[in-house]
Amino acid sequence: MSQFAHRDGELLVNGWPLRRLAERVGRTPFYAYDRGLLRARAAELRAALPAAVKLHYAMKANPMPALVALMAQLVDGIDVASAGELQVALDAGADPREISFAGPGKREAELRQAVAAGVLVNVESARELRQLAGITQALGLPARVAVRVNPDFELKGSGMRMGGGAKPFGIDAEVVPALLRELRPEGLAFEGFHLFAGSQNLKAEAICEAQRLSYELALRLAEHAPAPVRSLNLGGGFGIPYFPGEQRLDIGPIADNLRALAERAARELPQAALVLELGRYLVGEAGIYVARVLERKVSRGQVFLVTDGGLHHHLSASGNFGQVLRKNYPVAIGTRMDAPATDSVSVVGPLCTPLDLLAERMALPEAGEGDLVVVFQSGAYGATASPQGFLGHPECVEVLV
Repeated sequence: MSQFAHRDGELLVNGWPLRRLAERVGRTPFYAYDRGLLRARAAELRAALPAAVKLHYAMKANPMPALVALMAQLVDGIDVASAGELQVALDAGADPREISFAGPGKREAELRQAVAAGVLVNVESARELRQLAGITQALGLPARVAVRVNPDFELKGSGMRMGGGAKPFGIDAEVVPALLRELRPEGLAFEGFHLFAGSQNLKAEAICEAQRLSYELALRLAEHAPAPVRSLNLGGGFGIPYFPGEQRLDIGPIADNLRALAERAARELPQAALVLELGRYLVGEAGIYVARVLERKVSRGQVFLVTDGGLHHHLSASGNFGQVLRKNYPVAIGTRMDAPATDSVSVVGPLCTPLDLLAERMALPEAGEGDLVVVFQSGAYGATASPQGFLGHPECVEVLV
């Protein structure tokens, strides 16, 4: 499952042997993100997708400033979910015209920042619309807006459903026509629609169906719009494999589906750019989390590798971020990559809670004090999705290699 190479029994991160990288970082635990893998994933998508489809990076997946600066060079735009993320995107050199701002609870101060910066605001309620109208008047700048639509369907088989049914995200599709009428006298610059049905999906046919339904819904809603649609964000949902038995997402059918939708859009929504918004798929497999073994401990026959890392840095890998039944992320002993997996071990952290578990009864090479444990698939929803202040342990380091 790992995208990373190894040499002489040692994992390589963009050519750096793991032990040397740990010395360069200066301490463990740390996250490392591989520039080569990030560039390769973006290039792979560029080659597959039709040229008419814009590729955006959803930076909530990983907002590390250096990584965002790299991604800004590789994609067409950045999607942010707070004023803090907006500042990171602007500092990274992203074009404000290609930044969009989503989220169900935007504060008025955040909306003012977005309007002043000239980015596209995905409106998620009538309240936001009223506040944007007032900000437009106060600043003398027309707010650029797209309506985020809560569709009347879900992305089947998604790990996390963001649309369909009752949701805090977006505006229910049946309410959108009335809201679009409010836009006409408010002086706002309407640009299009944003639909995001779900995430972490490994089934191409489900993603294709959601994209088709999203396009059809946007086409119907466009009849009520105060101006031509210039941006149609179809969301993302592309998943990556984490667990045994999961198959890698087949991009081919999705690319064909988007090609057909782009051809339709050229006729039916001639001013609209189709946007694909991806986070995890772009960065998730390019990152690892590295912790050092402090002690090899045996309790009633069960081997525990006690490390200096844990759930406070990597909540997802501990199984406490979205998993219903806990499963092990792919884990390796990064300093013993060629050794046979002869041990059944549990990898735990230093926290005083039984939840601090990175791998449970997993077959790994025999390891001891000083060895480096690696958790793969860690480039998305890692450091910033974890309670780093829990129990007062040091924060982890992040590096782009």
